[in-house]
Amino acid sequence: MGAEAGAGAGPGLTLGELAVRLGCELDGDPDARVSGVATLQHAGPGQLSFLANPAYRQALAQTAATVVVLAAEDAGDCPTAALVHTNPYAAYARAAALLHPSPGFDAGVHPSAVVSAAAEIDPGASIGAHVTVEAGARIGAGVRLGPGCVVMQDSVIGAGSALVARVSVGPGVRVGERCLLHPGVVLGADGFGIAQDAGRWIKVPQVGGVVIGNDVEIGANTTIDRGAIGDTVIEDGVKLDNQIQVAHNVHIGAHTAIAAMVGIAGSTRIGSHCMIAGQAGIGGHLEICDRVVLIGRAMVTHSIREPGMYGSGIPVEEAREWRRGVARYRQLAKTGERLRRLERRLDKLTGEGPDRDSDD
Repeated sequence: MGAEAGAGAGPGLTLGELAVRLGCELDGDPDARVSGVATLQHAGPGQLSFLANPAYRQALAQTAATVVVLAAEDAGDCPTAALVHTNPYAAYARAAALLHPSPGFDAGVHPSAVVSAAAEIDPGASIGAHVTVEAGARIGAGVRLGPGCVVMQDSVIGAGSALVARVSVGPGVRVGERCLLHPGVVLGADGFGIAQDAGRWIKVPQVGGVVIGNDVEIGANTTIDRGAIGDTVIEDGVKLDNQIQVAHNVHIGAHTAIAAMVGIAGSTRIGSHCMIAGQAGIGGHLEICDRVVLIGRAMVTHSIREPGMYGSGIPVEEAREWRRGVARYRQLAKTGERLRRLERRLDKLTGEGPDRDSDD
């Protein structure tokens, strides 16, 4: 069996069962069985793989997987059984979830947990080791609070949500249903609110909350600050990667996906169905409309009101070329001034007025 047979594999499914549950067309033996997933290069008998990126197409011919999930245009080159779908990656994701189900859990409260008598805990919830649940908190049915989680006063965790470990939920935060919060997530810490007074900084109280919609996933060590006034809002279906900073009173629209190490300054509103790549920086008090794509390291300093792809990062290049580019950049101001002087002299010689586009 391939090296990625994988821990957590379930008892397996037949290809016929998978085809029905995934909505795929099957080309192969419906009684063949798979119990795990692996890459095309490493898959072996009893495993499912997929082809979604053309860059890996050459690996298809050599795969030893029992079945491959792919698009119709690639099915003819598949040496094994094929599950054909218009969106192979999404079909693979569903197959992987079926073949590698999440481990079960036992409802109840661990003896080391500290749970206020004034908290409301559904009997079907699981409260793990060294968890703290404060007064007024409400924990819904099927919720899992993993080791070391803290749910502070008057917060709500919706049914079916999982806080994996060491998640901190501040006072009055509301988390929707079926959310997944990875280790180290902090919801509802104070936003960075400070004001100048006679040469010193004084703290501005952060009296808002955080509202997380349904089916939201938040990656490890991501922080979402509470609102200064009003709430910070993450709408349904948003997917946040690791180590993202969401400042106070930010609003992120439904089904937007944001990659690691993005920083979003306060009171910015991001639309729905956006995709924001890693290390992008987004200034405060801006509006980003629906269906905007920001490429990696993009720096957003003004509102974006038209859907499309935007970027500002400079791709890596050979060091000598980079240094030459930097030197040319530093010369731009002098070059621009020389050009303006030449334009003015040309205007005098030709008798034309100052109709040119100019910074003057």
